[in-house]
Amino acid sequence: MGATTLQQTCKEAEKTCSGVCACTQQRRHRSNMKSAFVLLTALVALTAYYVYLPLPSTVSDPWKLMLLDATFRATQQMCNLVHCLRLSHHLRVLNYVIGTFDKLEPSSSEHIKITDALFDGVEVRVFEPSPKQDETLKRSVVYIHGGGWALASARTSFYNNLCRIMAESLNAVIVSIEYRLVPEVHFPEQFHDTLRATKYFLRSDILAKYSVDPGRIAISGDSAGGNLAAAVCQQLSLDDSVTNKLKLQALIYPVLQALDFNTPSYQQNTDMPVLPRFVMVKFWIDYFNGNYDFASSMLINNHTSLDVSQAVYFRGRLNWTSLLPSTFKKNYKPVIQPTGKAEIIQEIPALLDIRAAPLLAEKEIFQLQPKTYILTCENDVLRDDGIMYAKRLESTGVEVTLDHFDDCFHGCMIFTIWPTNFSSGHRTRDSYIKWLAENL
Repeated sequence: MGATTLQQTCKEAEKTCSGVCACTQQRRHRSNMKSAFVLLTALVALTAYYVYLPLPSTVSDPWKLMLLDATFRATQQMCNLVHCLRLSHHLRVLNYVIGTFDKLEPSSSEHIKITDALFDGVEVRVFEPSPKQDETLKRSVVYIHGGGWALASARTSFYNNLCRIMAESLNAVIVSIEYRLVPEVHFPEQFHDTLRATKYFLRSDILAKYSVDPGRIAISGDSAGGNLAAAVCQQLSLDDSVTNKLKLQALIYPVLQALDFNTPSYQQNTDMPVLPRFVMVKFWIDYFNGNYDFASSMLINNHTSLDVSQAVYFRGRLNWTSLLPSTFKKNYKPVIQPTGKAEIIQEIPALLDIRAAPLLAEKEIFQLQPKTYILTCENDVLRDDGIMYAKRLESTGVEVTLDHFDDCFHGCMIFTIWPTNFSSGHRTRDSYIKWLAENL
């Protein structure tokens, strides 16, 4: 074979090999693409399965709510893993995550001065509107943030934004209390912090310092903050040493009792996003530094069964069959166990302490409360707590505005900024501020 012929044969062989290699690479590429597509499809399906929750048809922004809830659950599961590995308490980790990404330093603007201060040793953030011509004294709101007595902060963007808008809209001094949280402290320390800070602010010299009208002060809070606001308001109404009294209280989907975890709203919204019933029970246990082993018994009201003598005294004050209108009772039935676990109340007597559960207070205390606003949401385990509180106040002659939203969910009022910007947040916040503007 000549040299020319050999070269041609080699070139043809190279072309053949190149063709075979190209075909092999194409087959591999197609195979890789197919595998990637299958993997991507599986991931999308798993994500959709994790995110999707069946929600009532009336809930506004359902897909946003599903995504928000999925984010909460994923974060909580990560923190629970850290807890299980005994690296740190899950609530401490969760607050660290929140603080890392969301805490804001005080940032004043042309219209609002924001400062951090200490009121009788308790940290607060104060929002002061710029003085207006011919204005002498301003109205004021003491605000207490929510978070199950364990999460969030007056310094997070959610509450910083809410208080700034309140200060601007109402032309009012807003005092946002940074009370200590679980697991660093437990009940009654959160109550003591908010009470001390509020009493300090109500001193005549401090009100004068912030140019606040002593006759136009409200106390307010959402969720666990609503619990603390109601408890502090009750305590101040009994305290003769406090000369400057609160004009109003405004409670946003407040948690007010731990006696019955089977009210119609607890039964209806057992697995609703943001605050499922089991999570609320765990918040109560954490608040009291109790035993998680009690959770399943508390879910079925074993802690307040008929044979638990300590609960008998309070049961009549929380009879939802008489306190709730039929539109809220629907077809739900009371869950009253004949026998249960008396040791739960024995180990956690604070479950029946009115400083923790203001709904259990006696009639005489309700009579002393100021004009009240209560915001409730249909899709919320705490809906009936707020409605029953309103009915008990009304029964003693207190003027009450019950502002109920059929399409809203627990926590919605603070979700008004990206990426958690809900129409329900804007509507509830605007309704709340409107009432304050008209009544404070």
